[in-house]
Amino acid sequence: MMFASIIRFWLNGWIEKLYLEPKFHFSYLGFSWIQPIGNYTYLLFIICGLSALFVAFGYKYRISIITFFLSFLYIELMDKTTYLNHYYFISILSFLLIFLPANAYFSVDAFIRKKQYKQIPKWTIDSIKLLLVIIYFYAGLAKLNSDWLFRAMPLKIWLPSKYDIPFIGENLMQQNWFHFAMSWSGMLYDLAIPFLLLYKRTRFVAFLIVIFFHVFTRVLFPIGMFPYIMIVSALIFFDASFHNKIINFIKKHVLKSKKTILIVTDFHFSKIKRKLVLAVFGVFFVIQILVPWRYLVYPGELFWTEEGYRFSWRVMLMEKAGSTNFKIVDLESGKYFRVNNTDFLTSFQEKQMSYQPDFILEYAHFLGDHFTKQGHKNVGVFAESYVALNGRLSTEFIDKKVDLYQQKASFKHKKWVVPFQSEIKIKGI
Repeated sequence: MMFASIIRFWLNGWIEKLYLEPKFHFSYLGFSWIQPIGNYTYLLFIICGLSALFVAFGYKYRISIITFFLSFLYIELMDKTTYLNHYYFISILSFLLIFLPANAYFSVDAFIRKKQYKQIPKWTIDSIKLLLVIIYFYAGLAKLNSDWLFRAMPLKIWLPSKYDIPFIGENLMQQNWFHFAMSWSGMLYDLAIPFLLLYKRTRFVAFLIVIFFHVFTRVLFPIGMFPYIMIVSALIFFDASFHNKIINFIKKHVLKSKKTILIVTDFHFSKIKRKLVLAVFGVFFVIQILVPWRYLVYPGELFWTEEGYRFSWRVMLMEKAGSTNFKIVDLESGKYFRVNNTDFLTSFQEKQMSYQPDFILEYAHFLGDHFTKQGHKNVGVFAESYVALNGRLSTEFIDKKVDLYQQKASFKHKKWVVPFQSEIKIKGI
């Protein structure tokens, strides 16, 4: 799936559009040193794609999965503008796979060593299941808010625009009751589906629901490979007998191989390695469970300030649009001039920057540094920003009296964000 994603990314011209064309790249806090590497960025994608293919075939597995993890992570950290939940999912899943014996049975590595393992420790499979349970359940908890449940937002904005979908576009998509039905069913789906997949008696029906849900959302929204990744990932919940049927079909009809390989009963971690891996997994899952709740330490409305929003499985919860423009001010004379954002940002970057406070601050510092280097004295950077959230009227977003050039990027609460003028009640995470 990831090999296909890399090919798709390349063929759509997104490497050039997202990483080579921009003059400035938004960075994650502490990772500003990770930047696109010119035309060598294409080589990075080649390495990432080939390593994904080697992982799929189980060839030089350990080296391949480490290479994939590092190259994919580097790609993700090059520009914060491209953040998506399923990219984050792939990053942390590939980290888990570094420690798992995913090449133990049906793999090129097993063929080369002429030995494969019939059984592996159950917890190695359960760790992937647990990650998927966290993702789905937290995505459901995130939907327990008044905008999603009682205003059907933002689906009430998005669905009517799908009028061109045959049969349902001009009918269901325009109905208020359907918007609420989609909101509530989406919440119930996310909360229930991991447990329905875990329970053997409901697993098959649950998987059919997974297919329908993700295919339907793919038809409605341009969310790339995410639906297919989640459908394929759900196969991990099925018993070994199900996967053996798939493997035997591939052997018989694709590989057409009758060659047998020595089967060793069990795969065993050494005692020290097992303790080390379990300790790493323990820390990993504690982080995954706690990180989505970090928003509780910040005052104000999460959807407005977005402090604690990323890396928390909040999927398609808001429609946010803004307009943010900057003034470069001589703090002594009071003279100023306005910045044309298109001189520095692509249209996609400007859209993302316009309503996300950490983007606005980083861009303000870039502008301050840029014009200081050009010889301007006593530079101050001020923003005039207005943002609309989930169908509400646009209101002032950034305190226009605050010199953003003097504000430091940190994980602290951003007091220069104007408080939210409305209220979103009920919160899951």
